Amino acid sequence: MSSFSNKKVIPGYRFTCGITFFYLSLILLIPLAAFVLYTTGMGWEKFFAVVLDYRVFHAYYISLLTALAAAVMNGVFGLLLAWVLVRYEFFGKGLLDGLIDLPFALPTAVAGIALTTLYAENGWLGQYLYALGIPSAFSPLGITLAMVFVGLPFVARSVQPVLRDLDLQVEEAASLLGAGDWLTFRRVIFPELVSPLLTGFSLAFARGVGEYGSVVFIAGNLPYETEIAPLLIMAKLEQFDYQAAAAIALVLLLLSFAILLVINGYQRYRVQKQGV
Repeated sequence: MSSFSNKKVIPGYRFTCGITFFYLSLILLIPLAAFVLYTTGMGWEKFFAVVLDYRVFHAYYISLLTALAAAVMNGVFGLLLAWVLVRYEFFGKGLLDGLIDLPFALPTAVAGIALTTLYAENGWLGQYLYALGIPSAFSPLGITLAMVFVGLPFVARSVQPVLRDLDLQVEEAASLLGAGDWLTFRRVIFPELVSPLLTGFSLAFARGVGEYGSVVFIAGNLPYETEIAPLLIMAKLEQFDYQAAAAIALVLLLLSFAILLVINGYQRYRVQKQGV
């Protein structure tokens, strides 16, 4: 039995590791390195003049703020959605579970047009929001709603498997010891969900920061009001100012990478702390 367990299903480490690094380099590392080198070729003075321009800076602000708000909303409602799908049985559960992945399959432009139609001033949902004095389309709220749409699957799919694999006997033990439902959730269940929640949050945030297709229609794209950074990148490309577009994109890349690095560092810290 031991000799069988030592056999490798896939060929040896050197071969598989070499293939892995070759694939990552070809698909990810080389394009990113070329992208960074192309940006640095414009010179630091021009680079900072582009990325610190007030219009560009405000576009960063809108993109980051709405992406953060959408990621927080997805963190809350993604957890609730995963909880319902894992802990309860009801009619149409399979259909609801499949609909979660719809933003992955639906073209982003189609999603943007549909959301704009729904939340416009005369739309099915927008008419009620506008009646309350809340502009939904062509506003930061509309941008946030579009980012919520595309980011929800990341949180729900990150939490679902962890929640499904939790040992129910631990919850039963907590209940027998006198813990109420809220105390059991807060002290027993939620600590196990922090890591997948942070993973889903970071993925939803990163997706929101770079989202274009589903946001550009509902944003309105008013400079200094609802203009997003990806739209500025497209505008620079249409003007054949490739270096300026690369500079703006590089800042978004660094910001997203910094957020992911901080969250991954926190997750590693929690794992080490629990190990101690």
